[in-house]
Amino acid sequence: MKMNIYSLLKGRFLTEEDAPGNWSFIIYLSLLAMVMISSAHRAEQKVMMISALNKEVKSLRSEYVDVKSKLMILKLESTIKPIMHKRGLNPSEDPPVKIVVSVPKK
Repeated sequence: MKMNIYSLLKGRFLTEEDAPGNWSFIIYLSLLAMVMISSAHRAEQKVMMISALNKEVKSLRSEYVDVKSKLMILKLESTIKPIMHKRGLNPSEDPPVKIVVSVPKK
C-alpha cells in the first residue's frame, strides 16, 4: 500500500509502458474540466445579465408610474384651463347639442 502511494506521488504511472493511455485520459480530463469551467462562466454571465435587466425593468417601471401620474395631473381641466386662456381659447358657454340623424324607412 505504501509503495503504491509512493509510486503515485513519484509519477511512475506517467513513465511506464502503458503511459500513453494514462496521458490520453489526463488530457481528456483536462479538456472536460475546461469545458465545465467555460460553461459555468457563461451561466454566471447570464445570471448577472438577467439581474441587470431586472434592475433596469424596475427602474423603467417606476419612471413609467411617475410620468403617468404627471400626465394625469396635466390632463385635469383645472390645469388645462389657464394654459388655453393664455392662448386665447375659452370654454364654450353653450352646452353641446346632440345631433340625431334619422334614417327614412323603406
